[in-house]
Amino acid sequence: MSLGKKLIDQLKSKEFRQYLMSTHFWGPVTTWTFPAAAIADTQKHPSIISGKMTLALAIYSSCFCRFALKVNPRNLLLFGCHFTNVTAQIIQGVRFVKYHYL
Repeated sequence: MSLGKKLIDQLKSKEFRQYLMSTHFWGPVTTWTFPAAAIADTQKHPSIISGKMTLALAIYSSCFCRFALKVNPRNLLLFGCHFTNVTAQIIQGVRFVKYHYL
C-alpha cells in the first residue's frame, strides 16, 4: 500500500472526522490568533507595546504549554500555538524593554 493511499485512508477515517469536530482541534486553531497578532505587531513601532499585557500573555501561554503536554491525549497543536505565542511575546517584551529602558 502506498504512502499516499494510507494518508487518504487516514483522512477518511471516522476517528479523524471526530477529531476535526472536537475542541481538541478547534480550540488550538482559533487560539492561533494570539501568536498571529503578536507576530504582526513585531512590525509596528515599539511605543504601542503594553508591557503588562505582554507579560500576562507570556505567562498565560506558558501555562497552556504545560497543560497541552499534560492533558491526555497530548495536544501538540495547542502546544505549538502557545509555544509560538510565548516566543512572540518574549520578542515583544525585549522590544518594550529596549524602547522604554535602554
